[in-house]
Amino acid sequence: MMDTVADHLHIFKTNIGKLCPNCTVHKLLNNFPAIKQWSIDTDDADSVLRIVSSTLTPQAIISIINDLGHECAEL
Repeated sequence: MMDTVADHLHIFKTNIGKLCPNCTVHKLLNNFPAIKQWSIDTDDADSVLRIVSSTLTPQAIISIINDLGHECAEL
């Protein structure tokens, strides 16, 4: 049975504001080998971060975002 993307989708509430291609968060998420896809809904009040990864745990993702100086909590 094939894994679906939904099996590895992690969703978080963050305090990440507007993103730009040169932002630290943008660069890190784009270049992180374990992250297949990611998006941040900066129009949402919770700045919802969605990450697709088959290897990263929610705790690891929270640590990555916290280390960049942002708040992050699993939804």
